[in-house]
Amino acid sequence: MGEEAATKPGSADHLVVLVHGLWGNPKHLEYVASSLREKYAEDKAYVLVAARNSGSFTYDGIELGGERVTQEVEETIEELERGGQKITKLSFMGYSLGGLVARYAVGLLYNRGWFEKLEPVNFTTFATPHLGVRTPLVGYHNHLWNVLGARMLSMSGRQLFLTDKFRDTGRPLLSVLADPDSIFIRALSRFRNRSLYANIVNDRSAVYYTTSISKTDPFVKPDAIKINYVPGYDDIIVDAKNPVSPRDEEALYQRLYGGGRNFIRRMPFFAFICIFLPVALTVFSVTSVVQTARSKQRIKLHEAGKLGIKTGMYRIPLMIQDVRQTTEDIYENVANTHDQEYLPDDSIEAMGQESPLLSKSNREQEKLANGDSPAHTLEFPTLALTSDQFAMVQALDDVGFEKHPVHIHNVNHSHAAIIVRMPVERFYEGKVVIRHWLERFEI
Repeated sequence: MGEEAATKPGSADHLVVLVHGLWGNPKHLEYVASSLREKYAEDKAYVLVAARNSGSFTYDGIELGGERVTQEVEETIEELERGGQKITKLSFMGYSLGGLVARYAVGLLYNRGWFEKLEPVNFTTFATPHLGVRTPLVGYHNHLWNVLGARMLSMSGRQLFLTDKFRDTGRPLLSVLADPDSIFIRALSRFRNRSLYANIVNDRSAVYYTTSISKTDPFVKPDAIKINYVPGYDDIIVDAKNPVSPRDEEALYQRLYGGGRNFIRRMPFFAFICIFLPVALTVFSVTSVVQTARSKQRIKLHEAGKLGIKTGMYRIPLMIQDVRQTTEDIYENVANTHDQEYLPDDSIEAMGQESPLLSKSNREQEKLANGDSPAHTLEFPTLALTSDQFAMVQALDDVGFEKHPVHIHNVNHSHAAIIVRMPVERFYEGKVVIRHWLERFEI
């Protein structure tokens, strides 16, 4: 049985599964797990921190990771039942890549009949790249970075950059994962509550458009807008119903002036990056080659049934209808050097015309995100996403997520801070985020 965050078997009937991200391990979720334990007694929630995808095992892809988590969940439920503890409710929390692994796992659990035995209650992701990590680029930039980046992380890299062909579908796994006819969307729709938390700035691993499932990014130039916050959360949780407003000229000048001073203060850091990055990138590339080779070998052994999971148990039909018809910091720093690009204003997606890629719910949410008001209208260009990504936006918005933009101010690594990935004081803003989540968590 996986790490259960020190929660001993008892009378709890609600299993809460936590799934860590790329390069991660269960320790990354210690604060989340301990916060759950503090809020809910042993007779309320049993916390399982999935442990079988730790470290370099996250290179092996979302499919294999999802199968490992599914097996871990099934074994946990069965072991608890042998001890007299009956699980009747199920919740998932996924961080970063773990959110995608969780979406895959719940599809498998749904297909294997568990949702007839368990009530799906909460499904939440934190900083999860639902649309992949491909930087919205056009022209040759797309091939130079997005194709190259996909080769650095074995199967997980290809899936995150949407360059894979999943099984016999001929489509990227993330596209299949968001297909309206798939077991994955069917499973997701069964949860009573679905929510996501997305960093609006300084997330070098997964930027806002993908973690918030959006075709626009209102926060690309935060100094040029007024960000509105939910009262009581230290200007960290952004008001999703009215996230941004026009900024008055005096405040804009002050922000820009302050930004100039911040840039001067950070010049030594930028100089260090210029010297260090080339060497570190070489080391990272060599490490990636080694880990990719090891990952390919593990995948082969898994396919042969030699890693403890009988492949046939989970290789069920993926769709309700035939799908054929229808060194982390270095990587983050490199990815962060690529600016997002946009579609021409006269494109179908940018004009907001009726299209099978766009849903009514998505358009309404983006209208709110654009800060529309009788006096002012803030308009943001449509990002240069792929057709698969536009389809993902529609499908996931049609299922429906309660979206919570997060503004972490005091660190330039908000991806780690959002869940307090390490017990360091500078990540204190993440504690506010976790408090906000727990106050909405249904037991």
